[in-house]
Amino acid sequence: QREFTQKKTFTTWINSILAKHTPPSVISDLYIDIQQGHLLLDLLEVLSGQHLPREKGFNTFQCRSNIENALTFLKSRSLKLINIHVADIIEGKPSIVLGLIWTIIFHFHIEELARTLACTYNQPSLDRSSAVDSSSKTSRSAKKSAKIKERWKISATKALLLWAKEQCSLHGSINVTDFKASWRSGLPFLAIIQTLRPGLVDLEKAKSRSNKENLREAFRIAELELNIPRLLEPEDVDIMNPDERSIMTYVAQFLQYSKNLRESEDDVQEKVREAMSWLAAQEKKLAKLLIDTENETYYQKYKEMMSFMEAFHQEKNPFLPVLLSKRSEAELSESHQQMREEWDKLISQINEWKAKLDRMLPSPLDGIEAWLQEVEHLQAEDLPDLQDPFKAMFVFREIIVIFKGLMSCFDSHLDTLQSFKNEDEKNMPLVLPEKLEEMKRRL
Repeated sequence: QREFTQKKTFTTWINSILAKHTPPSVISDLYIDIQQGHLLLDLLEVLSGQHLPREKGFNTFQCRSNIENALTFLKSRSLKLINIHVADIIEGKPSIVLGLIWTIIFHFHIEELARTLACTYNQPSLDRSSAVDSSSKTSRSAKKSAKIKERWKISATKALLLWAKEQCSLHGSINVTDFKASWRSGLPFLAIIQTLRPGLVDLEKAKSRSNKENLREAFRIAELELNIPRLLEPEDVDIMNPDERSIMTYVAQFLQYSKNLRESEDDVQEKVREAMSWLAAQEKKLAKLLIDTENETYYQKYKEMMSFMEAFHQEKNPFLPVLLSKRSEAELSESHQQMREEWDKLISQINEWKAKLDRMLPSPLDGIEAWLQEVEHLQAEDLPDLQDPFKAMFVFREIIVIFKGLMSCFDSHLDTLQSFKNEDEKNMPLVLPEKLEEMKRRL
């Protein structure tokens, strides 16, 4: 019963996130669809706001590579993936798949939301930099970091529960003590709805109805009025021991709704000012780094870029909602438009820096990198939408000829890359191992 409920709840939650992906995607059967890795990467891209590397095909090797990329990304965010292995996901093992999805939900959905409540409820702060940056220095600090994150895991759950209690406390004797049987009557869901949108429910009338009637009414109103996806059915909650993870996932959506209530223009402008200040600081940091590393070795230049990008990705998260606002150009204020221009300019500078470093790779890696970029560009290019089938066939054949010509170099590039001796005459590394691994993966 628990596995069935989690599968259904998690699938609906995932689909609500995947609807925001470009292009949108959808999961039909969680255990089967996750095996290719594409939908898993789509999910993580929406949640993180980052573009993740992936293989475009669907053969066994490509699916495995995509799942490995997803797990590597999660580990880079200091998530513990205990007993979660690529082979188990490819096989679609229910307990492993559900465990992985719960880890993602808890980190990206519940922890991120509960973080905003940390000050309110005096919970330990989850500052990623303090928890992660020191973890690589010593095993002692790594253990300390793990303890901080474990303590926060408890605190994130507690903060969400305290928030729910607070919403319910405004309506008399309705009380919640956990994410299990406390919700069975349906009254806590209705109380939260009444707090967020007064006038939508009649709590006095609800007290005389059955559990299932209240749950049905709460889920209906949440879906229609608050646009909260219906993750649960009355039968999932009105039982002796309902699934805690499924209820937490659903309740967190109400907290998300409360956060998304339209902010005043003053709040938006303040966030724009903060984002502009951060963007200016990043531009200065990047400019200084380019000057400081001008006479450094390629190895050191690339290492500094990796360090900059790691910090950049961590620091940008609080600004993503305002940086990637869905408002149209016409709706944006002058300062908001200026901020977007600065963001595009910074991303362009970073991409130029990356491209320049790729061109500076030592021989013969520079040639392999140029070849890889040419193949990737050809693969990514859309075919022209031609009405004339004969003209379309001609264009397609031209592309095939170009592709075959490029692929004739594949074996030699692969041999060169695999046999490349990564050290100079002083036995120092020429290229960061991460760059070599990236090139091998792309090949």
